[in-house]
Amino acid sequence: MSLRVIIMGVSGCGKSSVGEGLAKALAVPYRDGDDLHPDTNVEKMRAGIALTDEDRWPWLDRVAQALNAEAPIIIGCSALRRVYRDRIRAGAGGPVCFVHLAGSRDLIAARMAERAGHYMPLSLLDSQFATLEAPGPDEAVTVDIDQPLERIVAAVLPQIQGAKT
Repeated sequence: MSLRVIIMGVSGCGKSSVGEGLAKALAVPYRDGDDLHPDTNVEKMRAGIALTDEDRWPWLDRVAQALNAEAPIIIGCSALRRVYRDRIRAGAGGPVCFVHLAGSRDLIAARMAERAGHYMPLSLLDSQFATLEAPGPDEAVTVDIDQPLERIVAAVLPQIQGAKT
């Protein structure tokens, strides 16, 4: 099985929780894409500075390399723009199933305000939404996050299982 899944969406949408739930259900590893950011990116975000495309390219290449080298795997990665998703696909070494976690700004802001210990400040949420190019049905499975985690995982599972190659 060479399953390659990206759980995508703006910061605070639940990528880690959903990714871990799917990984457990499928018995494949989950990796947080935040851990693949260069230290300079983390420091910029911690300081409240939005990343540029130039900042993101090395990170996206690391995500693609992890998909290529570690499949089957699920990775949480914002993948906000189509060009970012295209770059990941180009280096992934096989098909990639994208799962877009979609939710309102208010819901995600409330979630971000409750989480502790994450370097991404709430002040960058608007820049995330401004950058987001929501994928169409030809590009990703989209799921509304305004529901319990178990229902999100249950809704996505059959679609990911259909993507196994």
